[in-house]
Formats: sequence, structure tokens, C-alpha cells
Amino acid sequence: MSAEVNSPEALPESPPDSIESDAAAETLYLTGRPTLKQFVRFVKGHAVEPPGEGALAEQWQAAREVVRTLEGEEAGLADDPPRLPLGPEYEPLLIELLKDPLVRNGFNTVPTEVVMVELDRLVVYQKHIDITYAGQLARRLGPALGEDQIFRTCLPYDHPAPPVKWSRMHGDKFVFMSPSNDLRFLGALSLQSRQIDHPPPGALAGVVGLAVGFGSNFMNAVYAEKRLILNNGSHRAYVLRQLGVTHAPCIVQHVSTRDELDLVAASEIRRNPDLFLKAPRPAMLRDYFDPRVHTVVRAHRRLRQVTVRFEVDESYVPAL
Repeated sequence: MSAEVNSPEALPESPPDSIESDAAAETLYLTGRPTLKQFVRFVKGHAVEPPGEGALAEQWQAAREVVRTLEGEEAGLADDPPRLPLGPEYEPLLIELLKDPLVRNGFNTVPTEVVMVELDRLVVYQKHIDITYAGQLARRLGPALGEDQIFRTCLPYDHPAPPVKWSRMHGDKFVFMSPSNDLRFLGALSLQSRQIDHPPPGALAGVVGLAVGFGSNFMNAVYAEKRLILNNGSHRAYVLRQLGVTHAPCIVQHVSTRDELDLVAASEIRRNPDLFLKAPRPAMLRDYFDPRVHTVVRAHRRLRQVTVRFEVDESYVPAL
């Protein structure tokens, strides 16, 4: 069996309100750190009215010069970010969070804690922010955020489900589609007959389920080599900082080796860890608010598609 994810360079980890949302959205893209080729490819592939390559190259070169300056003036800024314990006012919320099986089962590979992190000091790997979606989220949250609201925004243990549509295309092929970038293949499951709410087609010997769905959607970061890399929750962190919040609760996973990093970090971090852990001044959340190092384009909305296929092979083998 296989799972295919058919999407371009993905947009937000959380979706707009419905699949039938606006056809285009304002999208912020960090400029100067991704290569010129990556920047041009993103804009030409996503923008409704992309500028010419010459204009894009000028934007990238200007941002690259700012990045070089920041690498000298702010070298080490990402190192040793504070991780503050939650105050007693958060204890009831923390107790409820820790009851969630997605916390117990999803964050038990490496040492993990729930702490307050400084948003501006977070290293980020996500190059783009859907500003239109961020504006919708900001309006829902409102300007006067309480501690409970901030906590539940970062660590939502009620797990609201994004919209998704799916159908069986052929006998062995199922297609799932959602505006949420978090849609993913969750793996194969061994099931018992009592877990199946469906009339069996015969006397069951075993049942295999192919699970597609969403992650826990907790704001979480990886602490590695004295840096905090935001692993999930870029849009919520962006919105909270935009609303004036400087520190927010976050699940932090501590890794002591690159092997552990391979287990818990996002794929882009795993592909090029030195970009985030060794650069003197990596991309940080504060860069989303620096117009010198980002470009805003009106981009086509795209849906996340996951295709799952299964294969059956029936044959005879010699008896032993």
C-alpha cells in the first residue's frame, strides 16, 4: 500500500473555514534565505499575477543583503532562548491537556515539557504565512486575549476537525482532500472485528485499516543544540505575536542527537538540519514582521490531496 501527498509547497498547517473558500489569499514569503530559484519558483507557481523574474531577482537580492547584515549583527540571537515554567494559574488547563491521549502517545519518544516560550526567539522553517487565514483567526480571537484563550489556541485539546472530503475512486484507490495542510496518511492499523461498524463480507480473519486524518495540531517546538525550532503552529504563533503576545505555551521536545531529531522534527528540518542549528542567524519568527526580508503576493489557494492505494496478492506457497 502507498500514500501519496499531492500538493505544492504547502500553505498553512490550519485551514480556512471551508473547502469552498476564496480562490486567492495574501501570502507572505520569507525572502533572502531560500535560494533565488526557490523564491522565483514559489512566486511564479503560486501568485495570481507574478512579477517578472528580473523584478523578483531584485527583491531577493535586496533581502539577501539584509540577511547578511543580520547574520553579523544578530549572530547567536537564536541561541539559548528562555523556556519559562507555567505559572499556577495554568494548572487546571495543563491537567486537562495531559489527559489527552494525543499528548501521551504523540510526545513520548524524547523528554518533553510544556513551557512558555518567547515567540520572537523561535527558529522557523515555514517560509510562508497565509495572511488571509491569519486575519480570519485574529478576528475570531479578538484583541483582548486572556490566559485561557491563549493556552487553548496554542494547545487545543478539543481538536476541532478541519473540513475534508473523500471518496473511493476505484477498487483500490481512495482520495482525500482538504484545505488543511495537516491532512496526512496516519499509517496502517490492525483492527478487531468488534471495532468494525460494518456488516462483514465473510468470516473475518483479520482487518487492516488505512488511516488518513490530521495531527494533534498542538503548537510544539524541538529544542536541539541550544535552539528552539518551531515544529508546528506557525500561523497561530504569527497571529499571537501580531496581537501583541510575546510569550506563549508550547510543547517542547528535547533532542540530544541528530538521530532523535530525525524522529521528531518536520521533514524540512530533517533534510537540512544545519540550516536551522548551525547558521549564525537562522530564520526566526520575528522575520515574518520585517518587510525587508519578506514579500507579500496574492496567491492561488490550493487544496491538500492524499491518495491511498492498497494491493492484494493471493497465491499458493509450498507447505512446510
